[in-house]
Amino acid sequence: MKTKVTLALMSLFMMVSTFAYASFPVERQVTTKVVQLENGTTMEETSTSLTTPAAVVWSEDQTIATLLFVFLWPFAAHRWFLKSPIGWNILFILTFGGLGIWALVDLIDILTGNYPGL
Repeated sequence: MKTKVTLALMSLFMMVSTFAYASFPVERQVTTKVVQLENGTTMEETSTSLTTPAAVVWSEDQTIATLLFVFLWPFAAHRWFLKSPIGWNILFILTFGGLGIWALVDLIDILTGNYPGL
């Protein structure tokens, strides 16, 4: 019985995940250029470019903060490096990264470049 329920839930999860869309914003930039031809007519040229968070330049501080997080996250090394307030860093250490939730939020912020110290 447990196997049937597990397989049913797995198939349901697979069906739902196929309808998922990108969870990050994709900005579309459309530029229009009007060209005047020699015979007096005008022609519009449009070009579209997509910018995503992945296209953002990865900084050296981001690399160092990510490595510090991977190897020393229980000691809040990434937070000390990015100059977070001392009280919050100590609280991070005492609560073991907010039971992992706070640590996960920090990792996502560092990877996306949204952490305040970057």
